[in-house]
Amino acid sequence: MTLATMPPHKRSRDEEDSLSTATATTPPPQKRSKEEEDRLSMLTDDILLSILGRLDSRMAVRTSVLSTRWKHLPWLLTELTIDVKDFLPDPCPDPVEENHIDQAMVSLTKATRSFLANQHRESAVSNLDLRLYLINTFMCEIGSLVGDAVDGGLLKDFELAVLDKTDPRDCSDENMLQRAKEMDGFFSAYPSVPHCLTWLSLQNVNFGNLDMHHVLFECCKELKHLSLYQCDTGFWSLFKIDAPSSKLCVLELIKCRFGRLEVVCLPKLEKLSWDVWVSEGVPLAFGSVPSLEELELSCGAICDQNAFKLSELLHGTTSIHTLTLDFQGEKLWVLPEMKQLCTAFNKLRELRVRGIFVEFDILWTSAFLVAAPSLEVLQIEVWEHPCDADDDREGSFSERRSPHWEMDFQDSKNLMLNELEFVGFKSLEEQFTFIRSILQRSPNLEKIVLKREEQCDYCDAFDVPSKFPKKDEQDMVAGRIRGGIFSPQIIFDD
Repeated sequence: MTLATMPPHKRSRDEEDSLSTATATTPPPQKRSKEEEDRLSMLTDDILLSILGRLDSRMAVRTSVLSTRWKHLPWLLTELTIDVKDFLPDPCPDPVEENHIDQAMVSLTKATRSFLANQHRESAVSNLDLRLYLINTFMCEIGSLVGDAVDGGLLKDFELAVLDKTDPRDCSDENMLQRAKEMDGFFSAYPSVPHCLTWLSLQNVNFGNLDMHHVLFECCKELKHLSLYQCDTGFWSLFKIDAPSSKLCVLELIKCRFGRLEVVCLPKLEKLSWDVWVSEGVPLAFGSVPSLEELELSCGAICDQNAFKLSELLHGTTSIHTLTLDFQGEKLWVLPEMKQLCTAFNKLRELRVRGIFVEFDILWTSAFLVAAPSLEVLQIEVWEHPCDADDDREGSFSERRSPHWEMDFQDSKNLMLNELEFVGFKSLEEQFTFIRSILQRSPNLEKIVLKREEQCDYCDAFDVPSKFPKKDEQDMVAGRIRGGIFSPQIIFDD
């Protein structure tokens, strides 16, 4: 029983005095709230704007009614993010219902109109990040508001994410073609909008009946970041990007169905990532990409996909320092190579080889080390998902076969390699063999990080215990790795 709940006749005189003093000196909740508000209001505009900038747009607007001190602040924000998902019900049903989308878009349109209203705004907007659904009845007003803000000098940079509630697997080509037509119509009706776009994200758009290059690279001349989720010109189509004047720095492709993508010229491109392709051969080719430093390739090879030479794909690149290859637990989609990769790997500093099926040999990855003498960080991830049942793979993916690469190391060393990260470590003999082989060829390897396997939400339902070394096993594991010869720092990150 606490002091505050004890009956009065059970309290001592000292306790009574203590309680009386506490009650007398503690302001009532309403008064405390008022005092806290006053303390906040004493902060400078810069600090208050920094606080507002961390809130979603709906909450930021609500602060304007706190007091006259806060009334003008939301319209002093120079960087705005207005996300339609902030206006959906919480929790939101899955899939999202049409009436919820319409109501959310009404609220988003009102918020955009309010933030860009000349009578309220006291300073220009340096960046507007707008995330919405592609609905013509709302896009007309959004286009007009943004276009007028750009033309009036009120808005400098515009970021646009066009969402789609339809699951990609349920999206027909007819719907995807229609979405492309609507996007092209939106850009044509409000030309100031694409001219100030610096970041664009699209979902489920098929440009098969339009000039995709014109829409994305000729109309959007200021574009620096482009993200495409199942956007293309149709199954197994060839798409070429030749944009010497483009400012594009980042290109992200997810489940885009190009038969082949040729990046003929993108002089400012720094990073390209492609997650899942349908190509039967080499999916990607490079021409002039002098700034390309980071490349991420991730795909689970399906039955009709053939392995290809990585050196052929990388031909034309000269500055890649970070490379990620993710096989998603399926067969390798690269052919055995070593010396052929030396030119492309000349400046490679960080290599991530992920999604290697747990039953595969991993010594073949050492071939990459021979081709990358300047490598500093190596990450290996072993794939083992309890949810990955063979029944679900049948008919889609090829038979998993452990890779066997013939390699001649010729006593080569990786003198700059200082960190090895192993994700999905399970104390298997082949894993110890691999790590010791890396230590033998890397005399300056200082740190080894061992991590547990990365499981998905589906795996959690199987409730399979982790095989990662327990606390009382870790000293033994570290001893086996060092073998009385090596002395790297070994970190168990579970």
